[in-house]
Amino acid sequence: MIPAHVRVEAPPRARGDDEALVRAAQTGDRGAFAELYRLHGRLVHGVLLAHAPRQDADDLVQDVFLTALGRMHTLREPAAFVQWLAAIARNRARMLHRGARRLVALPDDLPGPAPSGDGLRVEEVLAAIHQLPEPYREPLVLRLVEGMSGTEIAERTGLTPGSVRVNLHRGMKQLRERLGGTDD
Repeated sequence: MIPAHVRVEAPPRARGDDEALVRAAQTGDRGAFAELYRLHGRLVHGVLLAHAPRQDADDLVQDVFLTALGRMHTLREPAAFVQWLAAIARNRARMLHRGARRLVALPDDLPGPAPSGDGLRVEEVLAAIHQLPEPYREPLVLRLVEGMSGTEIAERTGLTPGSVRVNLHRGMKQLRERLGGTDD
């Protein structure tokens, strides 16, 4: 068993690998769909974190893949699976916002865990990312939270590597400004 803190890089995959898995999943092969889930779960999680509250992301990942499973027969171009999956995730996050109920603020003196004081909390960083322009959100979350490289982000989102670099650079600059850091 590999410890959770150890990051294992997957070997590079050929584009045809996804296509073969998609075709198999379209014929009802649940193992192929499970492999697509394993390969692209981080992407879906990152897309959702860029658009939805963190506490909802894990459940939404499941919803996205269940939706994809039910709609596999509608996907005409297996090579477009990753972009199609990301679009389902974005739409699911939008639907969450539409159905959001008004929440009542809890009193500040409510008992609970004390803040750790170890710098910024994840919620603060994600809230700051949610305030950034749309083109910067997903690349930042995929890089900072999901640990994807610029190349992986480009391959999985359909953006060019140059666009990913620019969006990450500009997004990081704006994120630092929002979080009160210096831009060296």
